[in-house]
Amino acid sequence: MTLQRMVVLLLLAGVGLSQSCQAGARQDGGTRYLRFSLGEGEAYGILEGDRVRELKGDLFGTWEKTETTHALADVTVLVPSKNPSKVLALAGNYKSHLDEDAEPSPHPQPFIKLPSSLLAQGGEIVQPADTDPVHYEAEVVVVIGKRARNVSEEAALDHVLGITCGNDISARTWQKGDVQWWRAKAADTFSPTGPYILSGVDYSKLKMVLKLNGEVRQQAHISDMIHGIAETVSFISRYVTLEPGDLIFTGTPGTTKGMQPGDEVTVEIDGVGVLKNRVVAAKP
Repeated sequence: MTLQRMVVLLLLAGVGLSQSCQAGARQDGGTRYLRFSLGEGEAYGILEGDRVRELKGDLFGTWEKTETTHALADVTVLVPSKNPSKVLALAGNYKSHLDEDAEPSPHPQPFIKLPSSLLAQGGEIVQPADTDPVHYEAEVVVVIGKRARNVSEEAALDHVLGITCGNDISARTWQKGDVQWWRAKAADTFSPTGPYILSGVDYSKLKMVLKLNGEVRQQAHISDMIHGIAETVSFISRYVTLEPGDLIFTGTPGTTKGMQPGDEVTVEIDGVGVLKNRVVAAKP
């Protein structure tokens, strides 16, 4: 082999290694999207450190980056999906949340929440006056990015834009006493969601932690789910068409307890950010 050819091969190998490392870095860090308002305007953006790069167009359709950026501290972070056609949630999707002698369901068990129950980062969770203290439930929320109808488990993640943090606020008295969970799980402010959508990483490696007034109350890895994200999206899509922007709460781990007005509850998922909300009493 000539010296010149050896140099060329080494240079090519170096380029390949560099591109591989850069791709790996992008995969490890992922991309964080957000929906925000500033003054009277509203847009989607990409989080770049402590700044937000504004996007032109629809995050769930066609969009492009702009040259406009804003300080994160200057914007108001909104619920990541503006108008989801549906919000679903799973029951009993972590073994740690099941009764000791309960057998896991052989398939995901979705129930319906309401888009009107969504609450943004910093919003107030309202404790209704006519029920016991509401419980926290830390959850990973799947954000659908592309229409999914009867998709296979292998193709399911192609229809997922990313994940975000969720808190499935639950009024246990209503949950046990009502025939349906319409108010126990979907009353106004019962679905805090956000702050950002994390995309482009291996979600199964991430950890979720809930804190109440700074004290850890729940924690689990996404890999602890009984039914993973791909299986869940595929199963639901057999019966319900998932549209871009739809949200799926994927169940909560461990045990939960009631909260009191004044309590601050946070849900954090690696790479996503921290969803922080405070509980307030309903006004008379």
